[in-house]
Amino acid sequence: QVQLVESGGGLVQPGGSLRLSCTASGRIFSIYTMGWHRQAPENQRELVARVTSAGGTNYAESVKGRFTISLDSANNTVYLQMNSLKAEDTAVYYCTSYVRSTIGARNYWGQGTQVTVSS
Repeated sequence: QVQLVESGGGLVQPGGSLRLSCTASGRIFSIYTMGWHRQAPENQRELVARVTSAGGTNYAESVKGRFTISLDSANNTVYLQMNSLKAEDTAVYYCTSYVRSTIGARNYWGQGTQVTVSS
């Protein structure tokens, strides 16, 4: 089994910053990608950013230039630095990772962390 544990959510004012982190643990052979999705009330879950083990990244258009994703491969940890936060960034943020473990390769999800941008 593989577990993803997130931290770093909270309440921040518009224009502020937060950093989310997520660590994967368990019987992991290799991690192919790690990333973040988010879901606001009454909205569908959407991809925010993803990073591959090779260092390639992709971002949602709405966060380009404001969010930065990075991967610490040695510690199976992904970070999402979020700057210039807006009210529309308010959502539950979920860590995801495509992992090869003892039971094969599949995508895993974290439990989610709330990010609220409000004055």
